[in-house]
Amino acid sequence: MITREEISILLDHPVYDGDGNKVGDAKHVFLDDASGRPEWVTVKTGMFGSSESFIPIRDAALVKDHLEVPYRKDKIKGAPSVDIDAGGHLSVDEEHRLYDYYGIDWDSVLTDPGERDRSPGMGTTGTAGAAGTAGAAGAAGAAGAAGTAGAAGTAGTTGRRSEARTRGPGDDAMTRSEERMHVGVERHEAGRARLRKYVVTEEVQQTVPVRHEEVRVEREPITDANRGEAMSGPAFKEDEHEVTLYEERPVVETEAVPVERVRMTTEEKTADETVRGRVRKERIEAETEMDEESGRRGRDVPKRGRE
Repeated sequence: MITREEISILLDHPVYDGDGNKVGDAKHVFLDDASGRPEWVTVKTGMFGSSESFIPIRDAALVKDHLEVPYRKDKIKGAPSVDIDAGGHLSVDEEHRLYDYYGIDWDSVLTDPGERDRSPGMGTTGTAGAAGTAGAAGAAGAAGAAGTAGAAGTAGTTGRRSEARTRGPGDDAMTRSEERMHVGVERHEAGRARLRKYVVTEEVQQTVPVRHEEVRVEREPITDANRGEAMSGPAFKEDEHEVTLYEERPVVETEAVPVERVRMTTEEKTADETVRGRVRKERIEAETEMDEESGRRGRDVPKRGRE
């Protein structure tokens, strides 16, 4: 059984189920208005702690730096949804619904833990009346909800509500929380690049000068200088003289020569990208109610101010 003195220890600490699995972190503890005993603990569950589930604390145990409860994680996450911001109290119907969900008998809830193992000589009505008396005593110095629980207990019914405490006993301050968005980056493969070498054939053109020989017939008159050569042969005789002609033709050959070296490198470019998300923030407002003794008629409209 968790005591009031242990509340400040378990808040914001891990909560584990009966199989040793972490359920979440303890965020609120709800006390019984009549007896002052811790009755419920709320745990942040779901993605990023978006949900808050109620767990009975009566059979829980504080072990080192965490709380152990005898319920499975999936059972806890499926607990009925309760509006914990509705005045800081559980209504009778909400508490009934939660106890039914966890299979806890309501009559055993009204019985003091020290009397659960005693002989069943005391009836349920008497037990409820005792709880009601404690509630009435608490009403003298606490909120009116405790008195309501006491009156219901005196009547022998199951009307009891639990008061929310977000910190240890005696601390009446509220804690305002808000979500912060943290944006990081992940490195992903975006594609691949490669160098591929292949052969293509291109038509090229180049002009080169080439020479060739052509026949040109030259005639010269007979003179005293060449007469001897001209009269050396017989006259009126058939004869021929042959000359070989030459020409140049283009000759093409290729050779492979290195022209450049090619490699791939990478460089990083930085660009700004806008990331949008939603975060939740708590707001705390102060309300003031004026009664007739303040010199005004009726009740004023609550004044709201942000803190």
